Amino acid sequence: MIGISNVLKLVSPIGVSVNHYLKIRNFLIYKDGKPIPQSTLYETKEAKDYKKKFIKHIKEQVKLQGWKKSDNRFQKHFVDCVFYFPRIDIDSNNMYKLLLDSLTESECIWIDDTQSCERTQGIFYDSVNPRIEITITYTDYIGIFKDISQLEQFESNCIYCARYNRNCSILKKAKEGRIQEEINDLVCSKFKIKKAESQKC
Repeated sequence: MIGISNVLKLVSPIGVSVNHYLKIRNFLIYKDGKPIPQSTLYETKEAKDYKKKFIKHIKEQVKLQGWKKSDNRFQKHFVDCVFYFPRIDIDSNNMYKLLLDSLTESECIWIDDTQSCERTQGIFYDSVNPRIEITITYTDYIGIFKDISQLEQFESNCIYCARYNRNCSILKKAKEGRIQEEINDLVCSKFKIKKAESQKC
């Protein structure tokens, strides 16, 4: 590892679309001697082959580029993609599911792909070298706060509130990005100063 980096650049092969990622397998189970139709989803061979190759690349590049995985499950990530398709009839929107699942299953990027803010930055056509060029960065915003300093400033006031030591649900939801009527212009209407602090005054 060459140090901690907040930017990770990857190159993915063109995977299968969401329509060819999972297939349905039908089968029968028997209950009281009667057949009952059932079905299950399974990954296609093409999807499995893509994941195996791309996840290996992810792990190599994470180590090489020094990417640090955040332990904050509410930290979002921009996933900026430039597509170089082999043909003009491919929909970029259908490419994200397999790509994001691979990033998650590598266990190197984030905790869950709900943390992904994917953005298509360009679509081009290259029949000789089809690929997806990917740049992953942390978003500045965390929860409802535009950046970490705004979150820290908000929470620095919370420590004087009677709700704070009880694991305030308003603060917790704000960190999760939930919009609440209790917070307006980053002022919490439920703020109530601790008794100990009010006695000092």
